[in-house]
Amino acid sequence: MMIILLLAVPAVLGLFCLISRSSSLCRYILCASAVFHFILVILLGMDHTGTIASGWIGLDDTGLLFLGITSLLFLGSSVYTFGYLKSETKNEKKDLEEHFFFKNSHNSVFVGCMLFFLSTMTLVTVSRHLGLMWVAIEATTLSSAPLIYYHRHHRSLEAVWKYILICSVGIALAMLGNFFIVVAGSHIEGIGNLLGLDDLLSHARELNPIWMKAAFVLCLVGYGTKMGLAPMHNWLPDAHSEAPSSVSALLSGALLNCAFLALLRIHTVMIAAGLGQTSRTLFILLGLVSLVFAAVFIIGQKDFKRMLAYSSVEHMGIIALGIGIGGIGIGGSLFHAINHSLIKGMLFMTAGNIMTAYQTKTISDVRGLIYLRPLTAVLWLAGGIAITGLPPFGTFLSELTILGGMTDSGQYAVAAVYLFALGVIFAVLMAKVLPMVFSPSNENDEKLLQSVKKSGGESVRVEPFWSIAPLAVFGSFSLVLGLYMPPWLSELLNRVSQSLGGQ
Repeated sequence: MMIILLLAVPAVLGLFCLISRSSSLCRYILCASAVFHFILVILLGMDHTGTIASGWIGLDDTGLLFLGITSLLFLGSSVYTFGYLKSETKNEKKDLEEHFFFKNSHNSVFVGCMLFFLSTMTLVTVSRHLGLMWVAIEATTLSSAPLIYYHRHHRSLEAVWKYILICSVGIALAMLGNFFIVVAGSHIEGIGNLLGLDDLLSHARELNPIWMKAAFVLCLVGYGTKMGLAPMHNWLPDAHSEAPSSVSALLSGALLNCAFLALLRIHTVMIAAGLGQTSRTLFILLGLVSLVFAAVFIIGQKDFKRMLAYSSVEHMGIIALGIGIGGIGIGGSLFHAINHSLIKGMLFMTAGNIMTAYQTKTISDVRGLIYLRPLTAVLWLAGGIAITGLPPFGTFLSELTILGGMTDSGQYAVAAVYLFALGVIFAVLMAKVLPMVFSPSNENDEKLLQSVKKSGGESVRVEPFWSIAPLAVFGSFSLVLGLYMPPWLSELLNRVSQSLGGQ
């Protein structure tokens, strides 16, 4: 029953917001829905052993892990979004694009689409049927596309068009992969559902290996497109750059994980069928390609939101590498998924704060952030340190664990490429982030301060609670995970890792 509520409540309230004319009411509905969803997830975490709807929907340890990440990230994003909506209501005459990014569209429509987005991502995590999961992932595309197009700028139109087109091609390949899975099991007598995850696992040894390998290749390319793995990542930089900051946080921290979860489901079937080596090899290949692509393209980035988008390509590659390496690398990959979601959610919303103050996404135009917005500067610097895998944040431990998996399995060539790419990305990110924070503010910054003050507006040095609190919470969680692993989380990660053949 709680799973049904997780799916139905955001969807029903999202529909209500679409037809509502009260922006204020929709703001409160958004936050109330996020709190309700998070509480239900906690309750499900205490007891999630049951399945419903004849095995089509259910919650196992793997689904619970990614559902928890999604719910927590959406809760923080909803608080941030609430503040933006409220700011727009109070400052209708101002013309700071990112600070009031809701001004060009009805707020209730935006909130409605966010709630639909939450419902569809939840459906991905609780699906026990590969066909239903495919539908859910396609639904995440349709529900998030209006969020990306919010600004209605020609760049937003290009970004959303590329997002829909590329992801739709990818999802079509994944559907073909599902067809191949059906063919792989069509000769098996007594199998109840050829796309039911439980039925596939129980009859995995009887699946045709040739059709299953072909199915995994198609699904890896299809869902890998949505996950942001290179070279199928082309939609990601534009979409993350043009979407509102709170939406970018959800796209990077939650949506990419949904596609990763779909690949994990099929990888589990491959392992049960004795074909795990094939899927692991392909994970390593695309993981390395993603790291190299990110290292090359992040160098020339002048837009700090696009820089973060390419960072997401990097970290999806790291996560894929961990799964492919196996052993302790699997646990490191799952732990990295948690830390990446927390830090990237913090960084994208921090980027929104920077755009509010400077009215630009150009890295070279942002100087002296520590003097204009000190709290945002601290969060931006901490996020930069964390996302490059430096201690004491959790990303350091997860990346180190994945490296340990490489050395344990004797894959030193993979480890060398891994370390080289991480080193390049670290150097580039620090070279871009540090001047943004510590370089003296220029004349334009001072003019901006004076113009805002003369217009009777709030000084850009004033940082509202809603623009800092969720970001600080995400960063603190990753910091704590770098120093202490809660026993319940350790047990959950161990169970999920063992189900994927890890240690």
